[in-house]
Amino acid sequence: MKLNYSYQEIKSLLARETTSHSAVIQSIEYDSRRIINGESTLFFALSGIFKNGHDFIGDAYQKGVRHFVVTEKGATSQYVDAHEIVVENALNSLGEIALFHRGKFNIPVVAITGSNGKTTVKEWLAHILSGSKIVTRSPKSYNSILGVAISLLEITPQTEVAIIEVGIGEKGTIQRKAKMIQPTHGVFTSFGKAHKELFQSEEEHLSEKLTLFKNVSIFFYPENELIQLEKGTAIAKNEYLDLLKNFKLNDKASVQNVNLAIAMCKELGLSESEIEQRIQDLSPLALRLESFDGANNNVILNDTYNLDIDSLEHSLSYQLANCNGKNRVIILGLHERDIKKEEALKKCVTAFEPISLHFQFPDKKVKIEVENSSILIKGTRSAKMEVLAHQLKQENHQTYLEIDLKAIRHNINFYKSKLNDSTQLLCMVKASSYGSDAKTMGLFLEQIGVDYLGVAYVNEGVELRSKGVKLPILVMNCEEQSFSECIDYQLEPSIYSFKQLDSFIKELIGCGKTHYPVHLKLETGMKRLGIEEKDLSELIAIVKAQPEIRVQSVYSHLAESDVIDSEFTQQQIARFEKMSARIQTDLPYPLTRHILNSDGILNYISSESSVHGMVRLGIGMYGVSGNENLRHTISWISSVSQIKHISSGESVGYGRSFIAQQEMDIAVVPVGYADGFRRKLSNGVGGVYIKNQFCPVVGNVCMDMIMVDVTKLSIHEGEAVEIIGEHQSVAQFAKKMDTISYEVMTSFSSRLHRVYIG
Repeated sequence: MKLNYSYQEIKSLLARETTSHSAVIQSIEYDSRRIINGESTLFFALSGIFKNGHDFIGDAYQKGVRHFVVTEKGATSQYVDAHEIVVENALNSLGEIALFHRGKFNIPVVAITGSNGKTTVKEWLAHILSGSKIVTRSPKSYNSILGVAISLLEITPQTEVAIIEVGIGEKGTIQRKAKMIQPTHGVFTSFGKAHKELFQSEEEHLSEKLTLFKNVSIFFYPENELIQLEKGTAIAKNEYLDLLKNFKLNDKASVQNVNLAIAMCKELGLSESEIEQRIQDLSPLALRLESFDGANNNVILNDTYNLDIDSLEHSLSYQLANCNGKNRVIILGLHERDIKKEEALKKCVTAFEPISLHFQFPDKKVKIEVENSSILIKGTRSAKMEVLAHQLKQENHQTYLEIDLKAIRHNINFYKSKLNDSTQLLCMVKASSYGSDAKTMGLFLEQIGVDYLGVAYVNEGVELRSKGVKLPILVMNCEEQSFSECIDYQLEPSIYSFKQLDSFIKELIGCGKTHYPVHLKLETGMKRLGIEEKDLSELIAIVKAQPEIRVQSVYSHLAESDVIDSEFTQQQIARFEKMSARIQTDLPYPLTRHILNSDGILNYISSESSVHGMVRLGIGMYGVSGNENLRHTISWISSVSQIKHISSGESVGYGRSFIAQQEMDIAVVPVGYADGFRRKLSNGVGGVYIKNQFCPVVGNVCMDMIMVDVTKLSIHEGEAVEIIGEHQSVAQFAKKMDTISYEVMTSFSSRLHRVYIG
């Protein structure tokens, strides 16, 4: 971003007043972690669901920022050389700057929206166009009001075409985005059910999306969509068959997406030969900036789809914001035709001050020997950088878990929308965060701004602290032999018995600690750990008499929060309200009360109740619920190791429990009960999906592999296998194993590779 606006110009635009200040603003930032040299940066203190940007003014100032847009007057008063522009709404003001900036350019601006495929169409369109035109596009999935504003500010005087991705959001947001973007062209990718809960009808939902194209000269949409706007042009699925001879993907969605991209390229003046040549490089892996563990305690950021300055800059920003103190290493893969970009790429990377930069050329391979580093790997598909990314992975077998962080964030925001603004959110990351890896999830949850983390045992909290997590951590089962570690690592224990309370106080006395935060666990009907109502007087007396402890919160567990209108649950809540109110009344300081878990938030939240000062979100983060507004976040993926032909009468697997009744083909998949694919799924009880078809297990599940029936499929070795995902949810998989989703997720083996996307 190189804006080159004077501070005086921006202040007069936002605050309707002029100033003689002579600074020049080159970039706008809202995330203090991404700032390297803030001298010419204008920092926007944005307030969101979890975080208040004013809390990060100090961090931005330390990184050189001296110019701020704030909503709290005097927010920068402690910094004598800081300048602030006070506005009513910082996000709206950012939109005003974006609108002002957009008005300076008379170029084609393509707006893309739809329920599915908009990010893919945007990337493919940019890839095809960029060989002939200078293109600026939205980075990644920046399609919110904030994302649209930031994307527009990336337009430069050199830009010949801008491509802006647009998400729908609540009613009215499309109109706000359209006003900023002022699109000249449009693409509508699809109309589905996503976000339908925000509208009263399907017609209102569709009408909101089409608002984006009200003033365009033309927009394209798939022929199967019911569009009623004069400027719209339907694109048939077989529209450009002559140009798709080298297109590697044949699924319906990919063909539809590439046809829309082709239509827009032709509208913008590209020849068919240019389009046909560039189509062969298109990949379904666009925008999947993966994060996974590498060898030698490295973290690999795999963004091996394209290599232009805009996408590189945003990948570098992402790495900077998420390196968590690790050294930053950059590896860029250049094909022969990209070598002319080398100096420009080097200049872009140098601005982010990584510890090292490496170029990989077709005839010269990079050998990286680093440890404890964040390694960004980026390059065109033709440079085959994905091979290097694979080489740097930790040694793991080909069965892995894929965790969608974007979907987790969506789910957390959905639960957050049910709460009062003052309600704190504690996220449970016990049992390795339900199989998704507590270390990674702890850092992610801290970054998005939750208030507390919860673990089962002290060692889990120690692991989080060792990885740099600074959030308060509640330990549900704090055993006496772990008290010393609990205190050393500033973990907060749950107190559920007098014996435990007495032992912990003695430990604190020995350490010379006072006012140490503890959480009182009350027994309200679960009949597990907890202090009984009859013992409250004695408990309160001890707490008031011992300066070593301070009650941070009082909480309890619901036994059947998943049951709507449960009389027992209502009794538990009432009992908790009574018990916790007595403790609060007798203590001379405020404390937090919490009893609701994931299902409790959905079924028993009450804005009138004073006991919901905090809620505990666990497996609900992962979308394992019947609520249609939640997204599934976990995919369990493998691939076919070998295919065998079985003759009638032959047996398969240990114990010869399966005898073929006819000729058949089976595929061997490297997953077994050591990974969490339980033996109960043997002999057709369970199965996997290959090419969207269910393939039942043949014979007994082995420790490290299964055999599945693929007789009706034409597949090859290496074919992708879905164990849990789009076709088979965690809940459905659990039902086949005659268990619950919790057990499935906490049974995922540690040897399963974890890949984080989104």
